[in-house]
Amino acid sequence: MASKQSIQEDLKQSMLKKDELRTGTLRMLLAAVSNKEKEKRYKASKAEPTLAEQELQAKSELSLQEFQDAVSSEVKKRREAIEGFEKGGRKEQAEKEKQEMELLFSYLPAQLSEDEIRQLVKDVVVSLREIPRSGTKTEDISMKDIGRIMGVLVPQTKGKADGALVSKIVKELLTSK
Repeated sequence: MASKQSIQEDLKQSMLKKDELRTGTLRMLLAAVSNKEKEKRYKASKAEPTLAEQELQAKSELSLQEFQDAVSSEVKKRREAIEGFEKGGRKEQAEKEKQEMELLFSYLPAQLSEDEIRQLVKDVVVSLREIPRSGTKTEDISMKDIGRIMGVLVPQTKGKADGALVSKIVKELLTSK
């Protein structure tokens, strides 16, 4: 799985190949990961002021989930930038952001397809029908239940699918009934 060390190694390789797009993207990703580590180190130092520097360093290392969250955050930034550039008619800049986003996906687990997300949503809806809310029939699942559905889906799809896409599919399936 990807890690800070693998990003650093990939950065060295891209610099040797003089791949400007890859180099710039990896530098931004490395900065985002480093910022997360610094934030974690700061919180650890405030929680336990007596820790030695080595202990702080060990506590500041990102878990796999935290690393994936940092990469996902960068992907989300690119997705939003693409949307903005396309609305503004800046096709070249949108294309550059798409290329960066594709590069970032290589540091995340395989992404779920729309069909896989739809199936997950259907499975969650079926399971929630079996657990009624107080005062409702078991078959009543509506837009009011979007929070319950997303609460179950988010942990299952985190890092594997865009939350906005998951939400969109949930809304589509709930309104199509």
